[in-house]
Amino acid sequence: MDANLSGLSDLAFEGAAAGYLMALVCHAVETASRRARRVEPAAATAGVPIGSAAAALGGASAGAVGSTAVLAPPLSGSGQPAPVRPARVPFGERFGRAAVLVTAIGFACHVLALVFRGLAAQRPPWGNMYEFTLMITGAAVASWLIVLWRAKARLMGIYVMTPIVVLVFLAGTVLYTRSAPLLPVLNSYWLIIHVAAISLSSGVLMLSGLASAAYLVRDRHDRRVAAAGSAGGDAPAGVVTRLPSLDKLDRIAYRSAIAAFPFYTFAIMAGAMWAEVAWGSYWSWDPKETVALVSWVVYAGYLHARATAGWRGRPAAWISVVGLATIIFNLFFVNMVISGLHSYAGLN
Repeated sequence: MDANLSGLSDLAFEGAAAGYLMALVCHAVETASRRARRVEPAAATAGVPIGSAAAALGGASAGAVGSTAVLAPPLSGSGQPAPVRPARVPFGERFGRAAVLVTAIGFACHVLALVFRGLAAQRPPWGNMYEFTLMITGAAVASWLIVLWRAKARLMGIYVMTPIVVLVFLAGTVLYTRSAPLLPVLNSYWLIIHVAAISLSSGVLMLSGLASAAYLVRDRHDRRVAAAGSAGGDAPAGVVTRLPSLDKLDRIAYRSAIAAFPFYTFAIMAGAMWAEVAWGSYWSWDPKETVALVSWVVYAGYLHARATAGWRGRPAAWISVVGLATIIFNLFFVNMVISGLHSYAGLN
């Protein structure tokens, strides 16, 4: 074991955690700055003729063509048109852009933490729960950065980064274990195939479930707004009014699940083949195997319902959220509470 590389891995992990936490704070500031506000009519300008309003702007002339008023640009001291200053980027927008930047920096540190961990132990860096959680959260963040690039859905960042920060915090505290050689049962080439596939696909499926959760929040708000409007009341204000559209959230959830599901299927098949080599049986109904199968059935049902029955909206989103719950349950509860053949994750 290389203690120096192990120390560098821990430092890189701390950098990733700090970057994700800062990104979450920036997303929260942007979300708070975009809270819906009621716009009251300006009583001072009500009923004032356009010509008078133009004169009040500092001597700008106003001409009317039919019913259209044209305001002349303000003049500088030399009689030339005053230079137009570029519009300032809104306060919240700047924090939103900063959130994307620090997320990318945190992800770079995240990758370095895994690379240094593997070099220090001279093995693939996913041999215990700490490393496995790093793989899943890294895959989720990578998928999120791709969504930011392709779908421009930055306003759902607070819904994505909150669970990422929680999982990274748990990895660095509750799940952390020092870099060490693999247990004999894990020392197989199947470790590279099975664990890499299951962790990466689980991270992408996690993003799919988070997008579905955001969909349900946005849908609930839109229905409240519609109900308030039909009753003649005021629309409720809140942070969810600035989430991406329902259609965009639905596409993110669906396409993420489509991309990850084949790899998740392959991971379960590879795990069965590894189990036959290690334990003499392809399937033992181990708790982790069973919950993984439940997750597979849930996402298979989600994709089947979308493709054949044409399910859209809340029903499909709820299935995806249930799938997310099974993945989180399998990641933490099964490994930390239930004893089984997969109890070699470094916690006991």
